[in-house]
Amino acid sequence: MSITLPGPTLGVVGGGQLGRMLAEAASPLGVDLVVLDPTPDCPAATVAADQIVADFDDADAIDELASRVDALTFEIELADPDVLAAASEEHGVPVHPDPGTLETIQDKLVQKEALADAGIPVPEFVAVATAEGLERVVEEFGGVMLKAREGGYDGRGNVPVESPADAADALDEVGGAAMAEEFLDFEREIAVMGLKGPDSETRTYPVTETVHREEILRESVTPARTDDEVVAEAQSVARDVLDVLDGRGVFGIELFESREGDVLVNEIAPRPHNSGHWTIEGARTSQFENHVRAVLGWPLGPTDLVAPAVTANILGDIDETQPATLRNVETVLAAPDADLHWYGKDDVYPLRKMGHLTVTDAESDPDAVSVDERDALLDRTRELRDGLTLRD
Repeated sequence: MSITLPGPTLGVVGGGQLGRMLAEAASPLGVDLVVLDPTPDCPAATVAADQIVADFDDADAIDELASRVDALTFEIELADPDVLAAASEEHGVPVHPDPGTLETIQDKLVQKEALADAGIPVPEFVAVATAEGLERVVEEFGGVMLKAREGGYDGRGNVPVESPADAADALDEVGGAAMAEEFLDFEREIAVMGLKGPDSETRTYPVTETVHREEILRESVTPARTDDEVVAEAQSVARDVLDVLDGRGVFGIELFESREGDVLVNEIAPRPHNSGHWTIEGARTSQFENHVRAVLGWPLGPTDLVAPAVTANILGDIDETQPATLRNVETVLAAPDADLHWYGKDDVYPLRKMGHLTVTDAESDPDAVSVDERDALLDRTRELRDGLTLRD
């Protein structure tokens, strides 16, 4: 392959913070982005070359997008795989990851079945359609996490059910087809950003530890605070997951580490993921740059860790929706080891992801950083993040 600059134009379905960071990573490579998003002046619009304002599944708009670009991808699972495939064929432009992979991942039950059929370790799960059926599953498993099969994110669509008496209300809250998954007594949640490039080349980023509260990712710690055996197993499981998926790009692979040290797959995202934001400062090549490279069929960048890193999400700390203004920013800008990322969203509501910050430890050896050093880095990152506010 001979690559020249200026480069091609990449079309992205979705223009949220992931689209914004894709555009930021693409620009130094000479690649322009055109994003499609229903929100006028979406977060990616100020960085991308252009925005098409339309719904994620608008067939005419996606056809227009395909007519203007050299390749297609998506940063949100609400994209319609059939529409993407049709636009790709009509205009002769590739779409990655493969629409069939998107279709599999969109339905959490189908996703888990595909993984289980491939011999990849997952928690026990079962489809549920009625309150009576859920009651039986809760009794059998001793409590479950009820998940909407489609559309859930950031804890939305996930309802813990500990008693059969709560089954009917839980199904009503999910509001559609659902899957029940056993509660795991896990040691920690971890994640691996997997990467598929040209000629089926696969790479993985270092294992990161993800810290959740109220089902929302709050911080990530890289390298994960776990032992070498778990790290090796997580990398192995992630590579097995990549073998199941078709198409090029970055895949966010969320995992559980059990109390016994086993690694099981929680969920997969066929795109860059919040768990991988640390790669912007902490890895040789960010997940966003590598996604652009992979989708275009370009050589992949190194995924090595260059510095221990902790990322903390900046969430809406207000009680009701209001215009977004982040305050006390100077405290982060004055910190020599911190990097701030603002997502450009006009409005903030409770627990909405508005940005993130990453603190790196350039003085520590990435291959020999102690747990105590990672604990201290996490404490420092939380202190900086907690000093920010969106309150008046």
